[in-house]
Amino acid sequence: MTQEERVIDYLSNNLTINSIQALNELGIFRLASRVSNLKKQGHNITSRMVPVTNRYGEKCHVSEYTLVTT
Repeated sequence: MTQEERVIDYLSNNLTINSIQALNELGIFRLASRVSNLKKQGHNITSRMVPVTNRYGEKCHVSEYTLVTT
């Protein structure tokens, strides 16, 4: 199974994914690149910035991706 297939499968079973989840749960380090490839293949994936707390307790933002199905 390719990384793109893992992302699509994950999004089909979950509402969203972010880079932290992709690394921890799927072993994918460059989620944005995989999402870019999927968009070029015709998948309708949207993104939004969400606040998270990093390991140092600092607030930061990461992209959260959603597969839009009709």
